[in-house]
Amino acid sequence: MMKRLLSAIVLCAAFAGTLLAGDGIGRGDQPIQIKSNELFTDSAAGIATFVGKVVARQGDITIYSDRLVIFYAEKGKEVDKVEAFGNVRIVQENRLGLASHALYENKAGKITLDGNPKVYQGDDVVTGKVITYLVNEQKSVVTGGPNERVEAVIHPKGKDSKDKNGGAKP
Repeated sequence: MMKRLLSAIVLCAAFAGTLLAGDGIGRGDQPIQIKSNELFTDSAAGIATFVGKVVARQGDITIYSDRLVIFYAEKGKEVDKVEAFGNVRIVQENRLGLASHALYENKAGKITLDGNPKVYQGDDVVTGKVITYLVNEQKSVVTGGPNERVEAVIHPKGKDSKDKNGGAKP
């Protein structure tokens, strides 16, 4: 049991280092702390599942969700993908991402938010049906759906800007 727990923690560290290293220098070297009500691991299937009020922190990034599932490949225990379900919040400095579901695909270097996704940076906000961020290319794509369009609210950054710190909105 302890070996499985350690394997899950190592996998989470690898996930965080890969996912979060794009924006912060040296973040992959920082420890990751994951708290949840329960942890389930299945070494044969290559899955670690954190359930219940999940909080994952590494450096300046914190991910909150109801459930976090890590899938890893057999070869070298490399992380294949990570999914967060329910009340997903990703916070980094003045940026905040909200959705009911998030998926990180390691090989593609892609993060997808769906289920009423919103991304805030200070007072600015972008919404759509699906928000996709290409980590390696530092590009994003926001798509609408049949009954909803992409919406962006961008506030000019002038002398009289109320939000001088660019704080993320809850």
